[in-house]
Amino acid sequence: MPLTRLADLHGVATSYAPSPNRTLPASDAAVSAVLTALGVDVSTPEAVEAALADRERELAERLLPPTLVWWPGSPPDALTALPSGTRVQVTPEDAETPTDLALGGLASAPLPSGVHSLTAVAPDGRTAHAHLVVAPARVPDPGERTYGLLVQLYSLLSRRSWGMGDLGDLAELAAWAGRSLGAGFVQVNPLHAAVPGAHTDPSPYRPSSRRFPDPVHLRVEDIPEYAYLDPADRERADDLAERAATLRAAVLLKDALIDRDAVWDLKRQALELIRKVPLGPGRLAAYWDFLAREGEALEDHATYCALAEVRGPDWHHWPEGLRDPRSPETARARSELMDRVDFHCRLAWLTDAQLGTAQRTARDAGMPIGLVHDLAVGVHPDGADAWAQQEYVAEGMSVGAPPDAFNARGQDWGLPPWRPDRLAASGYAPYRRLLRALFRHAGALRIDHVMGLFRLWWVPRGRPPTEGAYVRYDGEAMLAVLTLEAHRAGALVIGEDLGTVEPGVREALRAHGVFGTSVLWFERDWDDTGRPLPPESWRTDCLATATTHDLPSTAARLSGEHVELRDRLGLLARPLATERAEAAAEAGEWLALFSRLGLMPEGVGGALAGDAEEAAVRAVHRFLLRTPARMVGVWLPDGVGDRRPQNLPGTWDEYPNWRLPIADAEGRPVTLEDLAASPRLHALMDVFRE
Repeated sequence: MPLTRLADLHGVATSYAPSPNRTLPASDAAVSAVLTALGVDVSTPEAVEAALADRERELAERLLPPTLVWWPGSPPDALTALPSGTRVQVTPEDAETPTDLALGGLASAPLPSGVHSLTAVAPDGRTAHAHLVVAPARVPDPGERTYGLLVQLYSLLSRRSWGMGDLGDLAELAAWAGRSLGAGFVQVNPLHAAVPGAHTDPSPYRPSSRRFPDPVHLRVEDIPEYAYLDPADRERADDLAERAATLRAAVLLKDALIDRDAVWDLKRQALELIRKVPLGPGRLAAYWDFLAREGEALEDHATYCALAEVRGPDWHHWPEGLRDPRSPETARARSELMDRVDFHCRLAWLTDAQLGTAQRTARDAGMPIGLVHDLAVGVHPDGADAWAQQEYVAEGMSVGAPPDAFNARGQDWGLPPWRPDRLAASGYAPYRRLLRALFRHAGALRIDHVMGLFRLWWVPRGRPPTEGAYVRYDGEAMLAVLTLEAHRAGALVIGEDLGTVEPGVREALRAHGVFGTSVLWFERDWDDTGRPLPPESWRTDCLATATTHDLPSTAARLSGEHVELRDRLGLLARPLATERAEAAAEAGEWLALFSRLGLMPEGVGGALAGDAEEAAVRAVHRFLLRTPARMVGVWLPDGVGDRRPQNLPGTWDEYPNWRLPIADAEGRPVTLEDLAASPRLHALMDVFRE
């Protein structure tokens, strides 16, 4: 069929496999919608035929693809296949003068790592301009085996925070965990900037911008200018701090959820006061350096934030001229709102500085890795990145997941995808800039749904996720850019590769040093017995954990309380008794394995409560240490027996996702100071210090 052939030539799959032995077709309507989003005219059969002819001719006649990848000792096949006599010149990314590249002996060509410009002129006059990504073979290695903590920062309240965890708390946690627990890292949720305005989406995985962190995480009192407020503004700032203390007290007394909007309202007022304090010469020079380094991307982000204050956060509803970040109308608005633009630039600078302080604190505490930041899959369609990067975004599409054994209806995450053709044409410029920003203050980067480097499920707007199609990305180029930027930062990379992973993806990631993610409850011998995988059979290059932010806590999983929660919320697809029995059997299998391995104290079994539950949680982590995993992570709420997941997939208003403070086994919120003094947490961490 012409449509099938056309789709294939544009990297659009016309079928998908919801399970290993089952393949289903993608609908023609979905494939056509995806091709339309890629700029291909498929409005009529004649248009499809014409588009197919154009694409075949384009591919046949082009000398080179828009982006090439050169691994050490492996020059791109496209270069070695150039016609004899083709002249090739390369301009390194940090130079202006091109140099000739001899096609003979390419394997040993002395090209530095980087993204270079390449021009090829064939004897028949055809010319090609391409980007050449020269990347190290692997991302940096973490060195010796290490363990660390996993935490959602907003949930980590201290007695100093303003109603949610902040970057001061993160630095304090890192200093304590490194010095007192011997931890090698602290992994946090995405700290990306949220969509501004009232009733902000609390999910850190649906941000306004992935490039810039959210100033809601600022520790107000740690900003140097705070100390120089004049008496009247100091009095106002003290009043704001008292109101923040009331917010914090309500959360810690179990009377309220974390209210990000209320926290930001107080912090924003305090930051407006601090901004009135003039910067000293050194601070001003540092701010100017930040502005110069971030350039147009920061200007776009701050302009969006300023316009959102006036026009609302959904740029689709702004006047037409303002929907284009490069229009004269936007330039005029930026000039008129320059004071507010500068305010939001200042906030980005302050947040960046406190992130840097947190990472330095972690390293000073002896952590070999320090902070592990998290990169969300995409951004909110109404936010800053979607507005500023429209040329790279597929209009009318959303990222999700196809139907599978776990979700028969599929998933729509509401995140507009990048266009792979535009990324390749730019040499992956927005992706490179994003990675560089995230690596700046990180010892490692976790990539959510790392399979998205290779393909993403696109769902046409207004259609259910069952009516989508996979779109292929150049996984080699995406990996090469990732490896390059990680190497420049000296940081390692962890890919979240849970769920359905197409063949070859894990192998490609491992070949380039990208770690995977192994969660205890999913590690079974799926190819044979289905029983829990013994520790020696686990993979080495991974971060091994007992749970994640999207899963039940370890105590809830062992006790079966996660089933009771889902039953109360009406989420069970089968009778409660069936779900209970299955959960008990699953936990029992693991507990039996722990006992056989000598990881459980004598006599612990049956109903788990009190000391027995704590012993079982410690056994889980002893098991993780028996595996060869190079990194082992402890979900911080597990250290105090927290029962509740931070996020319960499949819920919206039914459950307080992303708004819960860390709590103990009785549901009492626990501060950072309480955590540091918790006998239960110290007993768990003794498992690692042994």
